[in-house]
Amino acid sequence: MKMKHNKKRNTAFIFEVLIRELTKAVIEKDEKKRTLVMKLVKENFKTNNLLSKELSLYKSILDTKDADQEMAQRIIFEASMQRKTIDNRKLFKEQSDLIEKINRTLSPEVFTNFVPNYKDLATVFQIFNSRMKTKEKILLERKLIGQMMSLPESNKSNLKPLDNLTYKTFVQKFNEKYGASLLEEQKNLLKKYITSFEDDGLELKIFLNEEISRLKSEVDSSMSMGEIKKDPGMLQGTKEVLSLLENTKKRDIDKNLIQDILKIQNLVREINS
Repeated sequence: MKMKHNKKRNTAFIFEVLIRELTKAVIEKDEKKRTLVMKLVKENFKTNNLLSKELSLYKSILDTKDADQEMAQRIIFEASMQRKTIDNRKLFKEQSDLIEKINRTLSPEVFTNFVPNYKDLATVFQIFNSRMKTKEKILLERKLIGQMMSLPESNKSNLKPLDNLTYKTFVQKFNEKYGASLLEEQKNLLKKYITSFEDDGLELKIFLNEEISRLKSEVDSSMSMGEIKKDPGMLQGTKEVLSLLENTKKRDIDKNLIQDILKIQNLVREINS
């Protein structure tokens, strides 16, 4: 019989709601909350933790795109086999400890954060944790295989909410508080920044290198624009921005640097608009 999905026992769901809470804290400049969430994630998803091990199994399936059918089936099979090696009692204990910390140090409301791929997380949960009939399991695996064989889609196409009311409420609150004012490149930067602990900042460093080069090129080009050339104040300000970008390689990658890049991203967009 199909097991009822318990989202608080879904390791990948817990991780996703924490990342979204971290995103909100960064955007709202709530340093206290940002520190608390980052600490929870780092402490509970360390490499040697079972939570981290199970999360990697979820990701091995859900992050796979453009695979052929044989590869998709193999990944699901191997992930399922590795999942069976995890001690369920110890995993349950780690989950319980983390849930208690979230409720105590943050709020139970964290678990109400909107997660776009909620249904997919639930599907993998069913495959990993339930004793289903053969037909039910095959149908769920077929659904996942189809997604794993598809080409990567835009974020927009992935935003399929559990129900329309949940989705509309999320979008409304997000736009009212912070979403509407963020550019796409700013969202990408923040996403890389808040998840940089996962790979010791490798993806963030790569992104910053490319983004800073783009911004330098845009700012340098703007100096030849008539409006800026004719205004000594604007010309001097543009030179200062270019100098700031040139000196980023000497700075540590911290929140101050990220805030400076966010401001310059906005400036460049205004120049080009």
